[in-house]
Amino acid sequence: MPFGLGWAEVAVISVVVLLVFGPKKIPELGSALGKTLRGFKEELKNPQDTASSEQDNL
Repeated sequence: MPFGLGWAEVAVISVVVLLVFGPKKIPELGSALGKTLRGFKEELKNPQDTASSEQDNL
């Protein structure tokens, strides 16, 4: 398992997340996390584009 977690730890974390957010919010959270990670990967691939646009704003 990633991060050195066993199946028992993953099960406990899943139950806690389900209790805190509820079953209706979990798909929305997954979608938002996916969009965030996708944007982060794109920024890592093209760091010069962002840096040059930030310098233009100064």
